[in-house]
Amino acid sequence: MFTRLRTFTVLAAVGASSFLAAPHASAEVEPGGWTSVSPTFTVQERGCGQVDGLTFTLTCSTASGDQRAERRYATYTGGTRQFEGYFRISSLSGTRISLKQTFNESAAGPYFMLAAERGGRLYAVHGGDTLSNAGTVGATVRVNTVHQVGTSHRTYINGSLKHTYDSPGGSFYDKFGAYRTNSGNGPATVVWSDVRFWRK
Repeated sequence: MFTRLRTFTVLAAVGASSFLAAPHASAEVEPGGWTSVSPTFTVQERGCGQVDGLTFTLTCSTASGDQRAERRYATYTGGTRQFEGYFRISSLSGTRISLKQTFNESAAGPYFMLAAERGGRLYAVHGGDTLSNAGTVGATVRVNTVHQVGTSHRTYINGSLKHTYDSPGGSFYDKFGAYRTNSGNGPATVVWSDVRFWRK
């Protein structure tokens, strides 16, 4: 009896520790009817940008030119697309670094950009709206974007809707990493994890 009880206690302890150590549980927001997809991507390194797997680094403090370290995913048109990923800013000596973009290929320019300021403010580059103050160095933040092409683009931070933006039609693609905005500069290192995509 003692042996059985001890075995159960050990298994329960192992199970509890496994649960605590488990990675983030990815789950789409706005549930219902989503199909998981795996779009292809290319790596973009420009200026002092460096990419190592899901670690994106700007090594310089240059406040001009194209300083970027990103993944650029395949183009989509029509329908509704969802992105999910977790980022952690492991260092930020600079400020105003773009983390996630929805790029309007039809208009040849960024359509939505989520950026971080030193101190933790997360904001929409176009319009300047504050979405959250959760982006402090060392904190892990969940980001979901839901893009209904031709209707709207919604951004969730840690599961809460924080920003809604009208969307034109056309061709778009997702990007994430570390990218110097027009008013920003590095150095910065951003680590992404648990990146997933859906469509419907």
